[in-house]
Amino acid sequence: MEKIKMTIPLVEMDGDEMTRILWQMIKEELLLPFIELQTEYYDLGLEHRNATNDQVTVDAANATKKYGVAVKCATITPNAARVKEYNLKEMWKSPNGTIRAMLDGTVFRAPILVKGIEPYVKTWKKPIVMARHAYGDVYKASEMRIMGPGTCELVFTGEDGSVQRETIHQFAGPGIVQGMHNLDDSIYSFAHSCFSYALDQKLDLWFAAKDTISKKYDHHFKDVFQEVYEKEYQTKFEALGLTYFYTLIDDAVARVVKSEGGYIWACKNYDGDVMSDLIATAFGSLAMMTSVLVSPHGYYEYEAAHGTVQRHYYKHLNGEETSTNSMATIFAWTGALRKRGELDQNQQLMSFADKLEQAAISTIEEGKMTKDLALITTVENPVVLSSQGFIVEVRKTLEAIL
Repeated sequence: MEKIKMTIPLVEMDGDEMTRILWQMIKEELLLPFIELQTEYYDLGLEHRNATNDQVTVDAANATKKYGVAVKCATITPNAARVKEYNLKEMWKSPNGTIRAMLDGTVFRAPILVKGIEPYVKTWKKPIVMARHAYGDVYKASEMRIMGPGTCELVFTGEDGSVQRETIHQFAGPGIVQGMHNLDDSIYSFAHSCFSYALDQKLDLWFAAKDTISKKYDHHFKDVFQEVYEKEYQTKFEALGLTYFYTLIDDAVARVVKSEGGYIWACKNYDGDVMSDLIATAFGSLAMMTSVLVSPHGYYEYEAAHGTVQRHYYKHLNGEETSTNSMATIFAWTGALRKRGELDQNQQLMSFADKLEQAAISTIEEGKMTKDLALITTVENPVVLSSQGFIVEVRKTLEAIL
């Protein structure tokens, strides 16, 4: 068949460890044989981020603003052990945090549902979509090690010379302190994104935070959501029979476990980070979760919601065969290609993305899967495939569909 043409490139952000290996396999087996793939490539592998003083991450985010659509591989956010392992100049910040801060918006994550992979929570019958605020909080925080007794204060000096001051803690000895922030513009964007997405998907929307304890910070999120809902979305929600409600994060967790699913659960940045991994795992596997950053400015960044699969990477380096699930990374590519096709009115590209997803799901439902799924599937006598073996089987199914 003639390869599908692209008119505008998408931004390609390469990553780290085993997911970087899968990235190349997916391109070689599932994309390049069928598409005249056009990307603007950025190497966000930790070594290159270190060599460029993390400028490459900023450049990739700016390119996403230029082209509108990006696809990103999983990347390492270094800790002290990684600084030593990779001989880093410093403990670079999360590339996801940097990109999200520059693009703003909301990260929507939804499980990939496949027959034969049943949720661990038996009441769940429908997808639970996580909506994670993509700016600020702990990801843009400033931190300090306190070495001895003294007073730590939170001080804001206005441009007009006015001063607001709050005592954080009177330290009697060593400790730690952290200051975090958010922006009204970003919180309003978060609320609008969630309500709009709920209307588009025709799903109820929950928002959860901890306003009883955080009476100004979290309470402000709650107030903004309620204001935006009442002013712009309540009538539209009611017309479709949809509901919006706010609840405390601890109450939301209890409700989620007892629910049947079928709604969007919106969380602040850190809550969304933790809870989306919990939801993904409870639906079957971290590698079975789609993730897209939707910016109110019209930018889309698709990624795998999981990490770099470090343990499998070390096995790969030792020449051992791995069985690493590539579904989330495949779906990051299909999401980006579909959105590129949608924006460019390229129906062939959109159709290809749909068929590649269909091929990947069908391969698993036929009993051919990676080890993580074979351990939990209800399919009898599944065939356990290697990392590359699974991708090759998806290609065979794709070729049959095409």
